[in-house]
Amino acid sequence: MIGSGRGFQTEPRVIPMPPTTSSLFADLDVIAEPDAPIGQMTWYGIGGRADLLIRPRTLDALQALARRCARTETPLRILGAGANLLVADEGVDGVVVRLDQPEFTSIRYNARGALETMRAGAGADMARVLMDTVRRGLDGLVQMAGIPATIGGAITMNAGGAYGAVGESVHSVGCLSRSGELVVYPRSELRFEYRRTNIPDPVVLWAAFSLTETDPVALRGRLKEIFSYKKSTQPLAEHSAGCTFRNPIDPVTERRVPAGRLLDEAGLKGRSVGGATVSARHANFITVRPGTRSDDVRKLLEIMQQTVLEHSGYELEPEISIWRRGEP
Repeated sequence: MIGSGRGFQTEPRVIPMPPTTSSLFADLDVIAEPDAPIGQMTWYGIGGRADLLIRPRTLDALQALARRCARTETPLRILGAGANLLVADEGVDGVVVRLDQPEFTSIRYNARGALETMRAGAGADMARVLMDTVRRGLDGLVQMAGIPATIGGAITMNAGGAYGAVGESVHSVGCLSRSGELVVYPRSELRFEYRRTNIPDPVVLWAAFSLTETDPVALRGRLKEIFSYKKSTQPLAEHSAGCTFRNPIDPVTERRVPAGRLLDEAGLKGRSVGGATVSARHANFITVRPGTRSDDVRKLLEIMQQTVLEHSGYELEPEISIWRRGEP
């Protein structure tokens, strides 16, 4: 699972669980970890801890937990692969859920044998799902090569890159509403835009994809082409969270302008705050080294935004999410 073992290790602390918090999950089939080092589970590998990390074993347990969090107004966050995420140094309150148990990571295909539909759980690793479809000679997800995500995280932000986005092949999506009810959205009700979807629910449970049979050799060739491109243009070997900012829209042409180009033209490659540095390979990546604080990354983000605004007039919107204590 992406995110496990990537972070810089720290000594665990032992903190007793408050009785009011344990009442949220004590009778449920879950794995509970108080004071969990979730910052270490992100691709940055930095940041604070979660008051409570819950890994449900069943859908029933997840539904009950969601209902209780809604009833008690307890913040509930979903931790996927840990890419595109910065956890504040002070950590986060409420409940963080990780859907990494078999109930939420399975991959299933229909039995028709010709044109197939595949359904993957929200916690399934996108790289694993992609490679499984390529081995079967099924096209529809190759555009996701080299993009770190779980299925749920990819759907939530319509993850993608220069070769396309995940929403292009979505057939339907199953979700959990804020009140814990199951909701299924067919393709006709879904809208996938640049790094956004219209899904209002806080928890994606699964996604089904429409795939087409194709020449496996040609499909593997496309996969290698995309990986080669990413390896040559992105700092894949360093600690980062992927692209830092969304590509803004040019008000004249109404086309998106590469944020990396704007950052490069503003002279930001190599700029550092503490242990956080704008990558010399790709200016839209922030890399970190051991000892970096989340606050270093946040301050560098602000410098990058202000510098680009002054240089070219574009307001850059972060693509990464920042989790802070006291914020939903």
